[in-house]
Amino acid sequence: MSLPIIAFFNNKGGVGKTSLVYHLAWMFADLGWRVLAADLDPQANLTAAFLDEDELENLWENSDHPKTIYGAIQPLVKGTGDIARPKPQTIDNRLALLAGDLTLSAFEEELSAQWPGSLGGNERAFRVLSALWRIMQCAGEEGDANLILADLGPNLGSINRAALISADYVVIPLSPDLYSLQGLRNLGPTFRKWRGEWKDRLDRKPRMDLELPAGAMLPLGYIVLQHGVRLDRPVKAYDKWINRIPGEYRASVLGKKDENVSINQDPYKLALLKHYRSLMPMAQEARKPMFHLKPADGAIGAHLQSARDAYQDFRALALAIAGKASLHESDEGSQPELPLL
Repeated sequence: MSLPIIAFFNNKGGVGKTSLVYHLAWMFADLGWRVLAADLDPQANLTAAFLDEDELENLWENSDHPKTIYGAIQPLVKGTGDIARPKPQTIDNRLALLAGDLTLSAFEEELSAQWPGSLGGNERAFRVLSALWRIMQCAGEEGDANLILADLGPNLGSINRAALISADYVVIPLSPDLYSLQGLRNLGPTFRKWRGEWKDRLDRKPRMDLELPAGAMLPLGYIVLQHGVRLDRPVKAYDKWINRIPGEYRASVLGKKDENVSINQDPYKLALLKHYRSLMPMAQEARKPMFHLKPADGAIGAHLQSARDAYQDFRALALAIAGKASLHESDEGSQPELPLL
């Protein structure tokens, strides 16, 4: 049985998607899931969040990059074999990383070329198009994971198409602005198109001993990030954008009629996450998630309260995602110690 994959995707950059995946990976691990964080963005920002500069240099210094996702793809690209066994990086007891690679962008052309070839039942085309899914599954098994969170780059290219047909579920991070609304208008039809095209290809697959992704791409909902807050409410400048998100999500992503639903009552809204301001740079300096910050890291006074708030926010979000995706197989484990006030 394959491991569930949740992809986090928006074709607009700068919404805080990678930081979101980083913190959710830690939170799911804290809550008892065994998590593989998969960096499918050629910019490899998620990898840089988990690993320091020395670790990155060691990861990428060999020209074959054997410990990254591109290293696992190389034999297939070079025509010397199928995918290589991936080597996930251990981050914590319940958390592993399938490291990203800037060289992954070189896979774009091959994926694009093989997409039409799969319509003719070409076996190599199916091996190429399913490579990201199969590598994530292998890496998850290697790390004894029971959940995979995938960070995708901000575009509608062939790498993200292969990544999305690998996903069982999709979460869309948004900013409360015009760009995110326009992004939703592009995403919805693209999701439906790619899902339908992959189903058509699966119906034409050749007889081969190879498991393929189902291409479910079920939308779990959206998360609004970095909204301005005043007295616990979005500031007026953001109101009109936030209030248009529920209808746009229904119309563009779900293909439903635009309904007059407020964002606070919208069941597809997974969370409204505030901007944590100075807490985020502090966490980046300490190389840990915001909700793991302690006084020794400089989190004192208001910062310590913010760290505690961040824990509750991300815990609620992780549980909301788990509920929507019917993920009920976490280990009970021990809960992390909350920052003391």
